[in-house]
Amino acid sequence: MILKFLRLLKILTVATRYGLDEIAMSGFRVPRTTRLLNTVFFWRRITSPRAIRLRLALEELGPIFVKFGQVLSTRPDLMPPDIVAELSLLQDRVPPFPSEQAIAQITRSLGAHPDELFATFEHTPVASASIAQVHFATLKDGKQVAVKVLRPGMNTTIGEDLALMQTAARLIERVWPDSRRLKPREVVAEFDKYLHDELDLMREAANASQLRRNFANSTLLMVPEMHWDYCTSNVIVMERMNGIPISQIERLAAAGVDLKKLSSDGVEIFFTQVFRDGFFHADMHPGNILVSIDEATFGRYIALDFGIVGTLNDFDKDYLSQNFLAFFRRDYKRVAEAHIESGWAPRDTRVDELEAAVRATCEPIFDRPLKDISFGQVLLRLFQTSRRFNVEVQPQLVLLQKTMLNIEGLGRQLDPELDLWKTAKPYLERWMAEQVGWRGMVERLKAEAPRFAQIFPQLPRLAHQVLDRKAHPVADISALLAEVLKAQRRMNRLMTAVVCIAGAAALYAAAMHFMVNWHGI
Repeated sequence: MILKFLRLLKILTVATRYGLDEIAMSGFRVPRTTRLLNTVFFWRRITSPRAIRLRLALEELGPIFVKFGQVLSTRPDLMPPDIVAELSLLQDRVPPFPSEQAIAQITRSLGAHPDELFATFEHTPVASASIAQVHFATLKDGKQVAVKVLRPGMNTTIGEDLALMQTAARLIERVWPDSRRLKPREVVAEFDKYLHDELDLMREAANASQLRRNFANSTLLMVPEMHWDYCTSNVIVMERMNGIPISQIERLAAAGVDLKKLSSDGVEIFFTQVFRDGFFHADMHPGNILVSIDEATFGRYIALDFGIVGTLNDFDKDYLSQNFLAFFRRDYKRVAEAHIESGWAPRDTRVDELEAAVRATCEPIFDRPLKDISFGQVLLRLFQTSRRFNVEVQPQLVLLQKTMLNIEGLGRQLDPELDLWKTAKPYLERWMAEQVGWRGMVERLKAEAPRFAQIFPQLPRLAHQVLDRKAHPVADISALLAEVLKAQRRMNRLMTAVVCIAGAAALYAAAMHFMVNWHGI
């Protein structure tokens, strides 16, 4: 209880020093308590811009609050642009915890001392963050591995800080009702889920395994293999990856890596994850990316740290591809229609009004060359515009926007002349053709094949049972007839679907042929 009180006291002291009450009430009527605090606590550091004060306060409060700031930086639909930009600078600068604690954690989780489990184990960690730290080791079969160990006591620390955050969110909503539009309780709840997902290292291992399987035959991206016999919720052991950090551009150039190709490869990897797999690494900052310089895999990306991933369903992917292509063609009406059709904008939204708002957001940007346009920033501005129309911004799209900003910034560090859309447009158009054209129809028929296999074999048996009246009472025959009719209706729906898909594919092919000949696309 004393420790909780001291922690609360520290939070209140830091909040007062940096004027977080004033930041929280920005845009609302400043309450008397804030004016009183400004008078009594003359040592308050409130001369700096609010975004900088918020970042400094979070850094002083420790790793859990740093993580909270990182999550807020991915919510441009809730946070003002200046705060989003400043919080995106937050990094985990956490000293490593003692190797004795890491060894104890490994022993508890894996049932043996590292000296028994591994041929070698390096006591000095090679990396340390707020959630875990990494040690290098060698398995007894000679394979080099990286051992990721969760910080001891994290669940307790996180639970206490989250409880304080939840209390603060409820208090803010109760005292200042206008603050409810910022959804403080929902933001804390989202952070709670995000943080507990990261605390389960088995989840991270599973994410890595899925991404590795998705890129098993790729010549662009490498993902470390997980050694499942050594993986638990607190410790995971993975293949050790060797390469040059992608931020060290001079070293990459000296090693002979083609930076322009590396830049365009990054864009292709991103769009492959999004549109082919619907499963993307959502924390692709430079600290999590290496570039291989081994002869066999020279120039390939190496992904690390899989605690945060995003997922998209077919509906999300279709929505995104239509929007991206519409942006590229400056078809703002189609963008507005896609928002309403998706259900993310209210059904009673006027298409022309939403179209005008989207045009006002995007048209000034398109006056610049494509290579100078940040499409991550376009999405950011659209999210801000969407507030006027009560558009429900989907969490997976916010995560995607953050990842796109990372990829775009990284790509332009490698190649300042990178034209994101010159690289992405052919991929998007090919993906759309595969979804709507003949190839898409074939793929969907393949996906439905197991269901066909269940329906077809049943028909002869059901027909035989109906005809064999002697073996079945009249009541049973009625039931069988109903079952046959049900199966027949399934077949009719199936055939109708096949005809519709074939017709749609033919119409799409004809339309694309017309567009190519007419517009020269």
